[in-house]
Amino acid sequence: MASTGWTDDERAAMKAHAEEIKRAGGKGAAKTAEEAQACLDKIAEMPAADRELAERVHAIVTSTAPDLAVKTYYGMPAYARDGKVVFWFKSAAKFKTRYATIGFSDQAALDDGNLWPTEYAVTALTATEEKKIKALVTKAVG
Repeated sequence: MASTGWTDDERAAMKAHAEEIKRAGGKGAAKTAEEAQACLDKIAEMPAADRELAERVHAIVTSTAPDLAVKTYYGMPAYARDGKVVFWFKSAAKFKTRYATIGFSDQAALDDGNLWPTEYAVTALTATEEKKIKALVTKAVG
């Protein structure tokens, strides 16, 4: 089947990324606060199931790796070091997928031989999953 171009969701994600780039032009504490607020705003806009997961993931990441900058990345919550995204949360509802995901960029120190996962499906967070996310974030920021 031939592609008909970008979907509305993909266009919205690209528009959100363009806004993120504009915000990144700011300086210092004001820029940091604006980025963090944009992240919290995106979490607040999510449907209840995704919002609950995103809020808990946000709490885990910010307590485990407080040196990571809170921001958005393609309209999703993200956490960066030196301006480069290390970790993100992707809402299931935004892209009409079966489950939310958490993911790590190539900036994350997760290397484990020649093959390792960089994205994980998240359907619920029990103490077990929270512990695993904490361990992954800890390793990622090395």
